[in-house]
Amino acid sequence: MKHVYTLALLLVSLLYVPGSMAAGNADDKAKQKSNAIIRSEETVFTVTAINSATTTFKTTITILNANGEHRAKLYIPYDKLSKVSYIKGTLYDANGKKVKQLKNSDIKDVSAVSDASLFDDNRIKIANLSMPVYPFTVEYEYQKISKNLMFYPTWYPLDEENLSVENAFLRVEMPKGMKLRYHEANLPEKVKQEATATHDVYLWQVKNLEPVREEPYGPDLKDMVPLVRTAPTVFEVDGYQGNMESWKSYGQFIDKLNQGRDVLPAETAQKLQAMVAGTKTPEEKIEKVYDYLQSKTRYVSIQLGIGGWQPFEASFVDTKGYGDCKALTNYTQAMLKTVGVNSYQALIRAGGGESDILTDFPSSQFNHVVLYVPTANDTIWLECTSQNVAAGYAGSHTGGRHALLITPEGGKLIKTPDYTATDNVQRRAVKVKLDEKGNGKASVTTLYTGLQQESRSDVLHNLKPDEQRKWIYQQTKLPSFEITNFTLEQKKAKLPSVTEKLELDLRQSATISGKRMFLTTNLMNKWSYAPEPLENRKTDVIRTLSFLDVDSITYELPVGYTLEHKPQDIVFKSKFGEYRTSIKVDGQNVAYVRVLQMDKGRYSKELYPKYLEFMNQIIKGDTQQVVFVKNIP
Repeated sequence: MKHVYTLALLLVSLLYVPGSMAAGNADDKAKQKSNAIIRSEETVFTVTAINSATTTFKTTITILNANGEHRAKLYIPYDKLSKVSYIKGTLYDANGKKVKQLKNSDIKDVSAVSDASLFDDNRIKIANLSMPVYPFTVEYEYQKISKNLMFYPTWYPLDEENLSVENAFLRVEMPKGMKLRYHEANLPEKVKQEATATHDVYLWQVKNLEPVREEPYGPDLKDMVPLVRTAPTVFEVDGYQGNMESWKSYGQFIDKLNQGRDVLPAETAQKLQAMVAGTKTPEEKIEKVYDYLQSKTRYVSIQLGIGGWQPFEASFVDTKGYGDCKALTNYTQAMLKTVGVNSYQALIRAGGGESDILTDFPSSQFNHVVLYVPTANDTIWLECTSQNVAAGYAGSHTGGRHALLITPEGGKLIKTPDYTATDNVQRRAVKVKLDEKGNGKASVTTLYTGLQQESRSDVLHNLKPDEQRKWIYQQTKLPSFEITNFTLEQKKAKLPSVTEKLELDLRQSATISGKRMFLTTNLMNKWSYAPEPLENRKTDVIRTLSFLDVDSITYELPVGYTLEHKPQDIVFKSKFGEYRTSIKVDGQNVAYVRVLQMDKGRYSKELYPKYLEFMNQIIKGDTQQVVFVKNIP
């Protein structure tokens, strides 16, 4: 009873006195820096059994301006394994006077089906309380009951820039004997643990959080703000029980969901075996099966059954010709098994720019499934949802991060392929012929590999020729030009490439002033951005992409010009990379070579001035000019 009384006093202290809805009661300092202020936020997650939990959420937010108005909307996702018990809401004006009470008729209930989804249980309830005069305050409260206990709350109340938090707490109530696992980051105070007669209670609280802003080349907001991730030890979803205490046990649960769903029709099995009859290596078999997959199937999101985590049977995909990532990966695994090649499904957090999972916190951190195929000579990763990606290429979507292999023995973490600067290459060769007015005709051939070829691969496969031309116009960094011809050609390989060829008419590629011609040697790859200096930088410098650019350009000048000035060659090295340029003049011909290699990595904040120096050196070097004088008889 003593513990219960202590908790009751703590919760009462978090509530607001009458008149607290008035915007004027918000902290003045917070108002100056914020678009919205969370006055209070209360999240209570109560687990009642391994397959049932209730979330009660209550928040009061003051909206200060139009940039904060999106916080006046409430979104509550749900599906067939969860339901929303109630939603309450109230709108207050700047003086704390009640303006409107939320009615059931004000709440929209819409499908969460995306354009890529064919079947989807997911829905969203949306409430919107706003008014055209700022500031105003909204109060929301809802309760949600879930039968999918794979997912426990992730709590970070300071979830965007220009937001302040006066008071927020997360309370998790676990039945006696059920273990809660959690991971804390950037917290001013660690968890407080209490107990009632029936539950163990975990409480996290934050107060007076000022806005946190992301710095140039700094970490994501999530890595800087108070954040708590929680996860179960034992759980149940739609009759399937699992254990998440280790990656091994979590993998065993996923394997159980997959069992018996890899049976192919006999006719398809015979067709596949005939298809690979002439192959000599496992790699050839993999290529043939993967090509067959890409020609026969298409990706369609299907979020049904077991919270969307159990794949449809291989026979379903074989008959219908479509499936989601789970179904297509399972289908490919079944086909490879039929031709004698073993493979393993792998859970992964996919997406360009996505951070890696927390490897020391086994939990549901994934949003995608790929296939891992080990061979005696190599390891091949297959993206089974794409009709264009080459076998073995992970790229920006799934490369350079951890995946969870699903084996009969359980889950095992493994790293997907990473891509270095020499993998992500842009190698350009240009020939330019200039006339007396400084105009020119250029032939440009550029080879893009690895991550640098991805945007052009997307254009090649998804846009029509006239749309491709428009896109190339937007991407070509020249002041005044016309594309007279272009081609894009892709080579599918474990490290894919795209070759782009352009024929260009250039206007004033060189500047004529009196008898002088000024030629800026870097034609198409000028670096133009460097972030502002920061006197009191707070975070490390993070580069997430390695690349190598090599530009070789030859200019043919009109007859009658003599060299007056040629810049010195540049070699500039730093911890972040290397920049080199060279210029050679031979009569009427100018040869320019530019090499820029930059590496990814994490560097201390004290090196930020050095990083700016490196980028400014590139900007300066890219504006180099060669000056010629016309010979006047």
